[in-house]
Amino acid sequence: MSYEELDYININRQSWNNKTAVHFDSEFYDVAGFLKGNTSLNEIELGILGDIKGKRILHLQCHFGQDSISLARLGASVVGVDLSDQAIDKAKELAIQTNTDASFICCNIYELPKYLDEKFDMVFTSYGTIGWLPDLNQWANLIASYLKPAGKFVFVEFHPIVWMFDDYFKQIAYNYFKDEAIVEIEDGTYAAKDSEITQKNITWNHSTSEVLNSLIGNGMEINSFDEFDYSPYDCFNETIEFEPKKYRIKHLGNKIPMVFAVVATRK
Repeated sequence: MSYEELDYININRQSWNNKTAVHFDSEFYDVAGFLKGNTSLNEIELGILGDIKGKRILHLQCHFGQDSISLARLGASVVGVDLSDQAIDKAKELAIQTNTDASFICCNIYELPKYLDEKFDMVFTSYGTIGWLPDLNQWANLIASYLKPAGKFVFVEFHPIVWMFDDYFKQIAYNYFKDEAIVEIEDGTYAAKDSEITQKNITWNHSTSEVLNSLIGNGMEINSFDEFDYSPYDCFNETIEFEPKKYRIKHLGNKIPMVFAVVATRK
């Protein structure tokens, strides 16, 4: 069955709408601390973003806008985009509460050209984004189309190795390379594992080569590619925090990459 036939947009929108209220109230997202001035950005992305003061940034798949607003707090002007209407409603509320230069659009990112016609200094997206997208060539083409010449794409994502494992990292359960859509029912959510919510998700695994070649094939020059042996989020099972805000799978230690980061420039 093709992804067009799966109605994946509406199914995944409902999934993220279902999660949003739980996430907004969770310790994981710490909205109270965020409103007091805490950044939601991590050491990894802060290390590669550089000076963004005065930059115009497009943030794809922004959830309820904490990273968008954190970028704006660093002096950027930001447009955040997300599929979930409930998440975007919360993002708009946060932007008002924080009085930041961040605006938000609710749509499937593949349809963004219907809503936004502008060139940006930077496109940013991070953590748990491309797995919701069936077509990375279309994704990379969209990124390139929104960048000014010499504009920068900054991308941080969970490593595809992580998505090969079962939920408890005991055995290989999924294909490293893109295969059929992965259709699953999820109880709870990574930000509140004991929450009494259930949702259907439709996702795809994407290899590192697929990510890089999609960008190269759409006129992007890869400036750097880095891998990290930890996650800055405690969003998986069987984790141990070995340093503040650095998590690994207990029985795997530093043996697997958990995050990768790409910086690319539009030629």
